[in-house]
Amino acid sequence: MTDRDADRAVAGDLPGEEVHDPDYPARLLTFMRTGWRDPDRAVTRHPASDRFAQRRAALSAAFAGQTLVIPTGPEKIRANDVGYLFRPGSDFVWLTGERDPDGVLIMRPAGAGHEATLYVRPRSPRDGDEFFRDRAYGELWIGRRATLAEKSTELGLATAPLAELPRALASCPPATTRVRRGLDPAVDAAVAPFDEPGDQAGPGARDRELAWTLSELKLVKDDWEIAQLRAAADATVLGFEDAARVLPADRPASERRFEGAFTARARHDGNDVGYSSVVAAGRHATILHWSRNDGTARPGDLLLADMGVENHHFYTADVTRTLPVSGRFTPAQRRIYEIVHAAQQTGIEAVKPGLRWEDLALAVNRVLAEGLAELGLLPGSVDEALDRRCAVYRRWTLHGFGHMLGIDVHDCANAREERYRRGVIDAGYVFTVEPGLYFQPEDELVPEELRGIGIRIEDDVWCTAEGAVNLSGGLPRDPDQVETWLAAQRAAGPRIPG
Repeated sequence: MTDRDADRAVAGDLPGEEVHDPDYPARLLTFMRTGWRDPDRAVTRHPASDRFAQRRAALSAAFAGQTLVIPTGPEKIRANDVGYLFRPGSDFVWLTGERDPDGVLIMRPAGAGHEATLYVRPRSPRDGDEFFRDRAYGELWIGRRATLAEKSTELGLATAPLAELPRALASCPPATTRVRRGLDPAVDAAVAPFDEPGDQAGPGARDRELAWTLSELKLVKDDWEIAQLRAAADATVLGFEDAARVLPADRPASERRFEGAFTARARHDGNDVGYSSVVAAGRHATILHWSRNDGTARPGDLLLADMGVENHHFYTADVTRTLPVSGRFTPAQRRIYEIVHAAQQTGIEAVKPGLRWEDLALAVNRVLAEGLAELGLLPGSVDEALDRRCAVYRRWTLHGFGHMLGIDVHDCANAREERYRRGVIDAGYVFTVEPGLYFQPEDELVPEELRGIGIRIEDDVWCTAEGAVNLSGGLPRDPDQVETWLAAQRAAGPRIPG
């Protein structure tokens, strides 16, 4: 064995090391483990720690005597050894406020409620190799982690080292344990699903009940959550302004130029974008989830931009505007835009507590169907088109009128149908109102001058006792105001967030 091999044998291999990493001679290892100061760190209580405790208490009340396991999930690999930017699991962070990967919340029955313990990875000790060699968790690679005591102080929650998690999961009684599944494969494997014999709800019903309960607890937003959604919407308005300022009126420009300006705002004023931005020029606007954003916006095109900032506490806005690249809508573009705008305005004005979600959908869709009838596109009457057994208007609307919004862009997605799509809107709900019309370039049932036009207008609406509050109302929707706003942004010139 050569001296080099001996040194590497002394060093050992940590998980995650790559073939291009340098060797660590024994003397270097010894040298690296000594001479480190551990400065004091001021720890402040999370501003929502009391709310996290209230949420856990509500979950506890729903599952008396049950052990509950909610993981955040690991980092996800983008390619080879490169990971995506980590974003904590929504249910997990809603209950704890914890941001780091791999954490697991276990709530065990205790007295009349539960004792909650957060299993997290503690600091790297300085007498080992992890802190300077491990590219995934080493603090010289990713920054300082909190101690268990610091985490407990910050979040108001008991903590335990992640190394103890396997034993903790093994001790969970199968018949009375529910797991929020699909987030962490290791946790899913460690706690096998338990199904009552003859349960008519089918396999995994107990765990699905945990998922839908969490979703339904999130339906009504408290005042702190409303403040986070306001912050996300306000940053989104600034992001749209930034993007409009780099969109030329007189020459072609890439969709990604527009996207990039918005993303800079999202990363500066928030955590990131809340979802993959859709920046769709021309015929791309008829593709609902166009996210390649590799096309070109040309004078005369419409540019549909569906974008939202996720704020520092992971609440996201979701806003769409459709802009005339040249600065003015053509007559055909304006005609379609006005139909969509009227549908959205009707929906926003209808919002109130007690309104059925289906009735709100019908109010929005009726305006769209009436517009399609005026264009001569419906094969029958408006009422026939709106009949559930027919729904032919959906050839040109494609998606629903909106969705719940919060710590997820499609929030409360596991809620039961009777509490969501077939339920009643309550004060504290936040959701989008986003009608659209999309005329595909190859649709021979549409007049040629309308083919390739896609228009969506989307805003984030908070239902209060008095009606709707448009959280994203800082961006104009009226077509005349859109033209005036776009001209004003261009006149102001590019702006760098700061």
